[in-house]
Amino acid sequence: MKHERLIIIGSGPAGYTAAIYASRAQLSPMMFTGKEAGGQLMGTTEVENFPGFPEGILGPELMEKMKKQAERFGARLAADDVISVDLSSRPFVVKTATEFVEAEALIVSTGASAKWLNVPGEAEYKGRGVSACATCDGFFFRGKDVVVVGGGDAAAEEALYLKKFAKKIIILVRSEIMKASKIMQERVMNDPQISILWNTETREVIGDGKVVTGLRVVNNKTQKEQVLSVQGLFVAIGHKPNTDLFQGKLNLNPVGYILTEPQSTRTNVEGIFACGDVADPKYRQAISAAGTGCMAAIDAERYLANH
Repeated sequence: MKHERLIIIGSGPAGYTAAIYASRAQLSPMMFTGKEAGGQLMGTTEVENFPGFPEGILGPELMEKMKKQAERFGARLAADDVISVDLSSRPFVVKTATEFVEAEALIVSTGASAKWLNVPGEAEYKGRGVSACATCDGFFFRGKDVVVVGGGDAAAEEALYLKKFAKKIIILVRSEIMKASKIMQERVMNDPQISILWNTETREVIGDGKVVTGLRVVNNKTQKEQVLSVQGLFVAIGHKPNTDLFQGKLNLNPVGYILTEPQSTRTNVEGIFACGDVADPKYRQAISAAGTGCMAAIDAERYLANH
């Protein structure tokens, strides 16, 4: 069984940043990126809010640059998925499809996945009119009509944020009530720029082969269908943290995000650190993920120095 001082599970801005810092600290980290390396930014077209790129940069290009920077300093990357982890004894044991590897410390950066509608056209137009992040992509919808799907606080927040850019925002709620807090409901319901279609579900994303041009929706009470002429769809039905590996092994919050100590990336298991979206249900930005990746590497370096 191979033995490593530090293993990083997952990639994306958090994992790659952790790898850069850990490599420069001479920890020679082993990173299992998973077969879908790069995280959610791999499905993003233009990234305009990551510092250092005044002209913007494609999401996959940014991830490739981070990957090369990590490798430059000595990080070793494997495109394997981690199947299971044994945290019950030390060293920890990480299992992939092909090997078992021991680790003195672990950094978890497995991220979170947006929940999608899984309707025709949705996957085809991701990054071309379909998004799960208004903060990331709202700028590209200046002067356009858009739809937000969801009935909770996240959907209300997306709609209110999009007011800065979009001409008109339609919220699709599949029931007769919103689950959002009362204050958020009041804000969206009293805003002339925002309208709500109740008991409405998306059936299909329509496009011209390049970008979104409309949505086919249905009223789930009357079964009446209509096509909305819009140029954007923002899906705000929640995110799922990728923490199945750690159920019953690390402390998680009620919806599955890893809990860390305040002002730290330390988890409840000594020697295991969590960074990025897997531990962040609030901000979910590439830059905040990268920042916690830096923190995790520094926390791991100090832990290993003392053990």
